[in-house]
Amino acid sequence: MAEAWTTLADLRAQTLKAWNTGALLRELLDPSGAYPRRRALKRPTAAALLGDYVAARAWAAELFAAVGPFTLETAEVGRTTIGSNRLPAAVVFASAKDEIAFAGKARDAARFVELTEGLSALDPAFRAWALRRPLKLVELGADALTAARVALWLRGNPWPGVFVRQLSLPGVHTKFVENHRRVIDELVETLALRTASGVDDDDAGGAPLPDVQAQPGSLLGQPAARTPAARFAARHGFLHPPELVRFRLLDPGSPLLGGARDITVTAEAFNTLELPVASVLITENLVNFLALPDQPGTVAIYGGGYGFSSLRDAAWLRDCEILYWGDLDTHGFRILDQLRAVHPHVVSLLMDEATLLAHRDVWGTEPSPSKAPLGRLTAEESALYTALANDAFGASIRLEQELIRWDWALGKLHR
Repeated sequence: MAEAWTTLADLRAQTLKAWNTGALLRELLDPSGAYPRRRALKRPTAAALLGDYVAARAWAAELFAAVGPFTLETAEVGRTTIGSNRLPAAVVFASAKDEIAFAGKARDAARFVELTEGLSALDPAFRAWALRRPLKLVELGADALTAARVALWLRGNPWPGVFVRQLSLPGVHTKFVENHRRVIDELVETLALRTASGVDDDDAGGAPLPDVQAQPGSLLGQPAARTPAARFAARHGFLHPPELVRFRLLDPGSPLLGGARDITVTAEAFNTLELPVASVLITENLVNFLALPDQPGTVAIYGGGYGFSSLRDAAWLRDCEILYWGDLDTHGFRILDQLRAVHPHVVSLLMDEATLLAHRDVWGTEPSPSKAPLGRLTAEESALYTALANDAFGASIRLEQELIRWDWALGKLHR
């Protein structure tokens, strides 16, 4: 019966839950009127007192001993059975600060208030972001102030046309921006939201920020800029190194640049190529790419998974046979499915059930299998994708392409 009574640990868990949502920190900046806050307790009944008085007494003693961050309301129990006893009936936190102290987070809360004041001193609009992301502010510490200075610089220097490396702000370098891109985006949007709406800071509160819009016109549903760093640069008008495409001419009888056969060009240049080939083989693994044998009229491309946007714009690929060799897992099939959105004639290679079953000894585990419906797979591919997604061979099974025996791979390649 004792397990049904609200313990001190139960109370602390409720308070930590409120902390983890950011609600307690928001109360410090923007009181909601929730305090004093009363939390009712499940307590022993008169029958429980009669049946296990010792346990009930220990339960009450623990709560009485913890009074300080909260006060206790009591209720009389057992007058007509075991005798009158006053037991805890509810705890009352007078303020958010008291409940934060009970959670053991007083130091973090003080730091939150200090950081919010620092952000507001840079620009009052940042108070809205602190309300929206209080725990993130505590996590970032002083880095939040540096990120805010970057956001202010971007407001004053729209579309700067320089590399991130060229920013001359204290404490700001390429690695800092890479590590804090999302926060900088949010802070920039906070400034833009206030400017566009003309809303007073006190009214802005914790209003949700608009999502940063991805650029249209992309392969595989991804923004035209392939990497997070490239998308950040495109969003804010920074220069960014161009996307590069690496390919190997597998036909030794077709010289391209003298004796060069392993070539890297920009995606823009790749789109304009006119290669003397009839077949294109895309593989996601570098060693496989380097080890592919000579093949007449064939070029190999070192792929880039979901973000390989150069395939979208290379119109010359439509006149070539395209083979795709990806990992034998659910995401490998998703990439294959999305490649076919642009080039419907893509054929999968070494992504079949026979290959999977022949390599049980090197099966691995896929971290986050996909269960998305895929409409561009062949019947055989779809059956294997469904089997992998539904754990027909085991939990989250995957076969990485680099683990396929080379003699098995060569047999398929030659055929």
